[in-house]
Amino acid sequence: MHYHWDLSMVLADPSRWWSAVGVTLLYSLATVAGGIVIGVVCGLALLSRRRWLTLPLEAYVEVFRCTPLLVQIVWFYYALPILLNFSLPAWLAAGLGLTLYMGAFCTEIFRAGVISIGRGQWQAGRALGMTHIQLMRRIVLPQAVRRMVPPLVNQSITQLKNTALLYVVAVPDIMYTGSIVTAETFRPLEVYTSVAAMYFIILYPLTLFAKRLEVRVDQ
Repeated sequence: MHYHWDLSMVLADPSRWWSAVGVTLLYSLATVAGGIVIGVVCGLALLSRRRWLTLPLEAYVEVFRCTPLLVQIVWFYYALPILLNFSLPAWLAAGLGLTLYMGAFCTEIFRAGVISIGRGQWQAGRALGMTHIQLMRRIVLPQAVRRMVPPLVNQSITQLKNTALLYVVAVPDIMYTGSIVTAETFRPLEVYTSVAAMYFIILYPLTLFAKRLEVRVDQ
């Protein structure tokens, strides 16, 4: 049996796909930026010895790292409004789930980057009379940030792929647009091959960039 490929119906309206790509990239950039902010704040807080502060943050990190992102998005959209007695729009529920998920991983990346700096450098800074803020700004963070960049880039790449889950709450990203086009054309092979190609075109340059960063850090 020979399958006859027909991309004409799939690509008949390029503006629809451009809009979908724009939504995907917007969600990726916004949730990555929000996740990094959460990661910096929570990562610094986790360095504290105050258990009343670190325990809730550890719970947040573990809950979001140990549950599927799909479940989180669905929970924010369907369950949270029941608990709070008000509804969340789909774009906000999806964005909230993606941002908090990214934030949990960024928290661990930031915390691990800071504690990876040898204790000798911390002790040397204190011996020079530096305050904690001076020690972090002049000695620890410049080295830690260099180590954090590759895992942050890799996590950002993963986050872009995670936006494919937006379709479950009908956010018009690439994946949701693909499902709509499939329902209209009955050409799932062509549609989802095109969807895969779009993700590949976006992500492949980012993976090359991540590899170059890893090489530079290792040098």
